[in-house]
Amino acid sequence: MKYRLGDICNITKGETGIMKAIPGPYTMVALGEADKTHNEFQFDTKAAIIPLVSSTGHGHASMKRVKYQEGKFALGNILCAVIPKDENFVLAKYLHIYLHWNREELLVSQMKGMANVSLSLNKIADVVVTVPGIEKQKQIVELEQKLVSKELVIEKLLSDQLTQIENLNQAILQEAVQGKLVAQNPADEQGSELLKRIKAEKAKSGKKEKPLPPIRPEEIPFDIPENWVWCRLGEIGEPTIGIIFKPSQVGKIGIPVLRANNVQNNKIQYSDLIYVDIEVREKQIANIGDILICVRSGSNNLIGKSAIIEKGGMSFGAFMSLYRSNFNEYIYQFMTSEIFKKQINDKKSTGINQLTQGTLNNIIIPLPPFPEQTLIVSEIEKQLTKTKQLKEHIIANQQATEQLLKALLHGAFDGEEREETVN
Repeated sequence: MKYRLGDICNITKGETGIMKAIPGPYTMVALGEADKTHNEFQFDTKAAIIPLVSSTGHGHASMKRVKYQEGKFALGNILCAVIPKDENFVLAKYLHIYLHWNREELLVSQMKGMANVSLSLNKIADVVVTVPGIEKQKQIVELEQKLVSKELVIEKLLSDQLTQIENLNQAILQEAVQGKLVAQNPADEQGSELLKRIKAEKAKSGKKEKPLPPIRPEEIPFDIPENWVWCRLGEIGEPTIGIIFKPSQVGKIGIPVLRANNVQNNKIQYSDLIYVDIEVREKQIANIGDILICVRSGSNNLIGKSAIIEKGGMSFGAFMSLYRSNFNEYIYQFMTSEIFKKQINDKKSTGINQLTQGTLNNIIIPLPPFPEQTLIVSEIEKQLTKTKQLKEHIIANQQATEQLLKALLHGAFDGEEREETVN
């Protein structure tokens, strides 16, 4: 039989601001995969937990999961608890399974809003669910537990494979920056001579620059070929920190501005741009080929993420830096390597998620002759194309596993509906 959710359940919004939770003995169900704790509880029951806001935001309706919770727990104020009025009629765990595996059709489709996409309690109350007999519900709960248990084993295997691919990618980059990925050509100009030319050209500009300290032996992490040279990023290019824009300057017309959320998977995403209607200095307008770097964020994982600019004429926000040189294809590959990430982590100020212009200038980098840089970039791209294909295959297997689990559970739901139709 089909029932309106509001007729068979109490639907109650959470009371605790997630950022205001006081750590304590009770689970506080939050929007993300990991929950928090709180010093007080709001419920002592069994419930399906539904998010009231989109998991991605920015005008896009999405919901990663419907959760299940029982016992004494607190609930974030951007979620609600769906509690059966009679557990002898419908199990909270069954409702959790039904709503989670049908969330796109039943819940996400009901989300509304432009910038802040949300789901109202009234819309949830109007959701129609299939409720079989209690014994059938128990069978579906048991089936889901078995299927999810098997899925977790497969997920672990596929996750390990993705980790191995990332390790392989880093091994490729490590060989590249150590001069082991392509053969050396003795006829190439020495890296030291290339560095001298770069410094001479920068001196001609007449711009005064603060001298960078010489590289100490203890800073050098590994040996490089004899025709390479160690140098600092500030010697071969120039970082520029982004602009702090006032709210009054932001609108729907003007110069597009790139921010941290526009750097995704080492690519620039040109959606969700803001615009500023002011005059911006030339050095703070990105050119094609410049490297955009996240220098500050609420997440440590974003610091140092970078991408090459593919569209010109854009500016960049205060949490970003632009790096410009004549060797950006090679330098970008260096910035995706562990040696760059390690230097960032070593130099960051304790407790401050920020990468300063001084830190960027002082990062050391192994500089090959220019012809070899071209060969290195080409070889990296060729090898990473192969690992990308492997990664896509694994991700497709992950998606197929989830779709199979969903199909099996839908078969259990549909089987009950067909049985009732026949009867």
